[in-house]
Amino acid sequence: MFCYQCEETAKGTGCTNVGVCGKKGEVADLQDMLRYLLKGISICNTKTRESGVYNEKVDKFIMEGLFSTITNANFDKQHFMKKIQQALEIRDELKDENSVQNTHDSVAWSSNNEEEIIKKAGEVGVLSTKNEDVRSLRELLIYGLKGIAAYYHHAYILGKTDKEISNFIQDALVATTKELSVDDLVGLNMKCGEIGIKTMALLDDANTSTYGNPEPTNVSIGVRSNPGILISGHDLKDMEELLKQTEGTGVDVYTHGEMLPANAYPAFKKYSHFVGNYGNAWWKQKEEFEKFNGPILLTTNCLVPPKDSYKDRVYMTGVVGFEGLKYIPDRKNGNAKDFTELITHAKKCSAPEKLEDGEITVGFAHNAALGVADKIVEAVKTGKIKRFVVMAGCDGRHKEREYYTEFAKALPRDTVILTAGCAKYRYNKLDLGDIDGIPRLLDAGQCNDSYSLVVIAKKLAEVFGVGINELPISYNIAWYEQKAVLVLLSLLSLGVKNIMLGPKLPAFVSPNVLNVLVENFNIQANSTVEEDLPTLKAVA
Repeated sequence: MFCYQCEETAKGTGCTNVGVCGKKGEVADLQDMLRYLLKGISICNTKTRESGVYNEKVDKFIMEGLFSTITNANFDKQHFMKKIQQALEIRDELKDENSVQNTHDSVAWSSNNEEEIIKKAGEVGVLSTKNEDVRSLRELLIYGLKGIAAYYHHAYILGKTDKEISNFIQDALVATTKELSVDDLVGLNMKCGEIGIKTMALLDDANTSTYGNPEPTNVSIGVRSNPGILISGHDLKDMEELLKQTEGTGVDVYTHGEMLPANAYPAFKKYSHFVGNYGNAWWKQKEEFEKFNGPILLTTNCLVPPKDSYKDRVYMTGVVGFEGLKYIPDRKNGNAKDFTELITHAKKCSAPEKLEDGEITVGFAHNAALGVADKIVEAVKTGKIKRFVVMAGCDGRHKEREYYTEFAKALPRDTVILTAGCAKYRYNKLDLGDIDGIPRLLDAGQCNDSYSLVVIAKKLAEVFGVGINELPISYNIAWYEQKAVLVLLSLLSLGVKNIMLGPKLPAFVSPNVLNVLVENFNIQANSTVEEDLPTLKAVA
């Protein structure tokens, strides 16, 4: 095992025995093996794609395969053994159909023996690329592809597809098997960012065309006396089907973590038993899931290995996997997932234990923010708003992330925070006030809703007639996993400069690659609140 794809990787260099996330070394190796075979599938599918044929089965398998290998989505060894077997079958079928020669080991290698698969898995990981800079850029690209796969999966579930996205994923996987120059790999990473924006735009369209545009909404963070179901992750289709099936059952539904923004969608507000948000970011699951008392539905990442005390109440669905947990099967023949077992379980449980009281405000995606654009522009022109600070991205468990809470507190009163992703849990319960009725914290939604922040920035640039880097916008981004990597690549593809990234710079970025990013984009690590405020020009 060698894994350094997340911000919390061991000693800031790489996990080698067991992941800090809780993933066993053997599972990490099998994930490497799956993504290796996805490269082989992509090579074998090239001829099919070039002929204009759309193989949905292949595209879906690659998309879900990449998504399942995100840091904290799936920890189930048998899941990956099964997927590897399926990958071999799909690859060989394509190889025969297209008369593909064994041009790369990911196409040629084959075995149905579990021991041989495990042995091979230990040979095809990150360190199999010997050149540090090439390895760095290949991994940066693959992690961006994982982010694309995750967001594309959510759009796909809602019926939105785009061949260009699928084709790029496969072309980029193929590219990682070739001896490309550093410059070519840098260009592919920038292209990954462009496709990332396209993917997030597709997902935004999927969400808003299905559930309406998010509206500014005050969300309760207290509890009621009914038994409840807690839904975590990002999948709004699962949210919709759960709400429909729990209506009239006496069971309340609460959001957790990245599902919080669901409270702002008009389509969900009609359900009186959809009562608010419970808890905080993903890493507090062990404490908060135990106190919830009822069943928990994990729809996507982020999963923390559960404690035995509540393990029997955790249900998984979609790409999520963990040995010994109950699994809700996927939809079949256009029918909804069946949450009957989950609902029956909930009825036998006590109401959630109260964690806190009050409300938090969500729902400032691009439609809502641009709806008050005239007020924002006027506030900027009159000097009432002097700066916007984008504080989007991920949260994590390390104490050093308290930096983001203190940074938010220290910002001048004429500064507005633009946020998306679970990083907001570090400051979304602070009383930051407003500027002429404009909240000083504008929460655009999930990590994929970083797209909304791009739309807002572009609109402001258009209104003021300046380039995106001339706007009074600073970037202080927190990252944890691969979707945040995609968001970063997306910003870079737009030419955004002077991004501050933390709490640590990625271990997978080699010194030479970091130099390229610094020279071209002035990316820098955060340090202390006192030092970073002037650096980000947050203080007038």
